[in-house]
Amino acid sequence: MTLVERIYDLDGGIAEVADASIYSPGTDVGRPLSLSCNAYLIRRAGQWIMWDTGIDDELANVPGGEIIAHGIRGVVKRTLISQLTEIGVDPGDVSVLILSHAHFDHVGNTRLFPRAKWIVQRKEYEAMFGPGFADHGYSPELYNSLRDNPTEIVEDDADVFGDGSIRLVSTPGHTPGHSSLLVRLPKSGTIILSGDVAHFERNFRHRRVPVFNFDADQTIASMDKIDAIIKAEGAQLWINHDTKQCATIPHAPQWIE
Repeated sequence: MTLVERIYDLDGGIAEVADASIYSPGTDVGRPLSLSCNAYLIRRAGQWIMWDTGIDDELANVPGGEIIAHGIRGVVKRTLISQLTEIGVDPGDVSVLILSHAHFDHVGNTRLFPRAKWIVQRKEYEAMFGPGFADHGYSPELYNSLRDNPTEIVEDDADVFGDGSIRLVSTPGHTPGHSSLLVRLPKSGTIILSGDVAHFERNFRHRRVPVFNFDADQTIASMDKIDAIIKAEGAQLWINHDTKQCATIPHAPQWIE
C-alpha cells in the first residue's frame, strides 16, 4: 500500500447562523453559532489531492460576509489561494479534486483547479446539474467550471488509487450523493474526513439530523456506517464544522503525517 505522506488542514472560512437548532432540531434553539469550515490538501506519492475547497475566496472582499443558503452566512478571513501559496503549492499542481458535496462552503473555490480530475458520486453530480439544484441549496455559479474538468463519476464506495491509501466512502443523506473520505497516514493512522455526515461530535454521537438534510434516514445510516469504520479500524473522525475539535488540529502551513 502506498501511504499518504501528509495532510494539510486549510482554513476554509466561517459559517455563521442565527439559530443553531437548524443543525440540532430541538436543541440550541435561538442560539447563534459560528462553524469552522475546512479544506484539506493531501500529498500522496508525489501527487497533490484536494478534498473540498471551502468558501469562495471572493468573500474576503465582503466585510461581514454574505448569506448564501439556508440562512447561513459565509465569512472568509484567510483565502485558500494564500494558504496554498504559503505551502508552496500552485493550484495547477493539484491533480485530483474530490468534494464531499456541493454546498457553498465546500465548493467555493473549485474554479482554482481546472486541470484536476474531479471525482464525484453520480447522485451528487445529477443533483448539482439537474433542474432541482436549488432544492438542495446549491449555487451552480460556484461550481459550473467543473463541467470542463476531466471527471470520474463513481457509484458508492471507491478506492481512489486502487491501493487502499485513500477511499471515498458513500455517506448520502445530507445531500443525495454526499461522501466522506478515508485517508491512511504513516504516523497518525486512519483519519476519516467527515464532509457533513455530521456537523458536530455531539450530533454524531446522538444521531441528530439537520432540518435541511436531503434524507434523515439515510443520514443516520451514514453515521452508523462511519461509526462502524471507526470501530473496525481505530480511525479518527475529523468533523469539518466542529469548531472545538478544529482548534485541536494543526493548520497549514503545519501538516499531519
